[in-house]
Amino acid sequence: MDRRRPATGDTNADGSTDRALVRGLVNLLVAILLVCSLALGTALFAPQFIDGIDIGEQPSPSPEPPPAGERNPAVADPGDPRSSSYETDVEVVRSATVEDFVHAKINDRRAVHDLPPLEWDGTVASVARAHSADMARRDYFAHRNPDGEAPADRFQDVANYCQGYGENIAKTWLGRRVSQADDDDGIVRHRTAEGLATGLVNQWMNSTPHRRAILEEGRTPGWDRAGVGVYIADNGAVYAGQNFCQEW
Repeated sequence: MDRRRPATGDTNADGSTDRALVRGLVNLLVAILLVCSLALGTALFAPQFIDGIDIGEQPSPSPEPPPAGERNPAVADPGDPRSSSYETDVEVVRSATVEDFVHAKINDRRAVHDLPPLEWDGTVASVARAHSADMARRDYFAHRNPDGEAPADRFQDVANYCQGYGENIAKTWLGRRVSQADDDDGIVRHRTAEGLATGLVNQWMNSTPHRRAILEEGRTPGWDRAGVGVYIADNGAVYAGQNFCQEW
């Protein structure tokens, strides 16, 4: 049996040199890969800003909302501005679009509680919209206006077919950061019609008296119909109302 041993001396020394060279190349390659992976991590996770705006927060434009109902009723409030809008960096937010979204989202919340959808009433919406515009123009925020008129009074000045009448109102802003308790960090920035509508509905649902009006809890009547009236001021201030009606 051939029991020859591997050659030693220079041949063995040359093999060690080769292995050392290979280890050096491997270490260099690992170092290069480590540097590249750190650079990639920075690109993926570092905040990105353009002119102070976090591009990661850019919302998508609103889809088309489900149409709520009649926009030009035979009987309307003389103070109804009909429409208003404000342009954000995402889209032109139109009051009618916000109203459609709010009406749909409120009915979605009612469905969760096994309540029937509220029928849209153009006249009720017109009275609500006129009050929203009046609050903006006369700089107040209340159910009772400076003339002492309550919600039912304002509706009866226009029409008289609701034996029960209710009103939820809200105020917020477009394009500005505003505090809102339902958001994770307490800060929201409404920039789309759908986002604004979601914020308005959340404001009402997170307030006990407003929630009771929507879900007909406590002594709240069983509503037959409702209308949403939104007014958007030139400075981005938003006044909104949802008014409810129980017919005779």
